[in-house]
Amino acid sequence: MATTKLQGNLVNLAGNDVNVGDKAPIVNVVGQDLAEIEVGNKAQVVVVVPSLDTPVCAAETRKFNEEAAKTEAEVVVVSMDLPFAMGRFCTTEGIENLKVGSDFRNKDLANAYGVLIADGPLAGATCRAVFVIDSNGVINYKEICEEITEEPNYDAALAAIKDVTSTSCCGTCH
Repeated sequence: MATTKLQGNLVNLAGNDVNVGDKAPIVNVVGQDLAEIEVGNKAQVVVVVPSLDTPVCAAETRKFNEEAAKTEAEVVVVSMDLPFAMGRFCTTEGIENLKVGSDFRNKDLANAYGVLIADGPLAGATCRAVFVIDSNGVINYKEICEEITEEPNYDAALAAIKDVTSTSCCGTCH
């Protein structure tokens, strides 16, 4: 069972353990407009956070919103927040370059990607993680943050995003 930490205390994660090179699970989350957002089938950055209603999650979402404007990959921030709260957050914070999705209904994404907190004070929420999926639906980058209260490695995630959206010639075509 995978683990992470919450304020230094070990917490277990439930769900499937997906890794770089694996086919990304295709699941749906609920958008702020209550429409379904499909995750896992195209070039996407899946940013998983416990709740947009925390300073670290808000800062991370603002950062990925800024970076989303610079990439061809779709960026989806997923939490267990209700869609209405997510919509309010996006309006208040000016989040326009990415999608927000809630996994509150069935925790499909949390279970499929192994990011469901299984115990501790945040049991039932998601941990902090980033997955970069290429256009073939393959996971090219995975980070389960070691400490839930800390932001991810932006440089590594952004480099992975650049790799999966690069359109430069590989030299094999004529």
